[in-house]
Amino acid sequence: MIFLAAPPHPVYPRVVRASAWYDLVVTAGFATPWSYALVNRALSALGDALGLGALPAVDPVQTMYANLMGSVVIVWALLRILRPLPAHGLYDGAARVLFSAWMSYAVSQGVTRLLLLFLVVEVSFGVAQLVPWWRSRGTRRIACD
Repeated sequence: MIFLAAPPHPVYPRVVRASAWYDLVVTAGFATPWSYALVNRALSALGDALGLGALPAVDPVQTMYANLMGSVVIVWALLRILRPLPAHGLYDGAARVLFSAWMSYAVSQGVTRLLLLFLVVEVSFGVAQLVPWWRSRGTRRIACD
């Protein structure tokens, strides 16, 4: 059993739920091959229109990874919508650090700069979910089995 200092602020579960709704809306289109093809075309058109670059053409391997990511994120988002527990916010904040690192790396390797729009949201929700944990060090504790 691991004990963690939980953020005591009553707004925190709303932040966890808001980040989950964002994830659900943004990633739902990645969950199936058919919807991913539409999302890919829409994001490519948007990237071109904004001068940020298009996404690469859809291929079966890319589609599979997009579908896997979309499916897992949908399940994770639904869990946080239905049960916005403090520990879920902590884990989601940690995941956002990882997503942000990989998005930053992708942009540094020449992927469309459209990704920067998503990166801003990832970093923002990561900070919003991790800073309260950092501030509550040494206070109230919860058990995470």
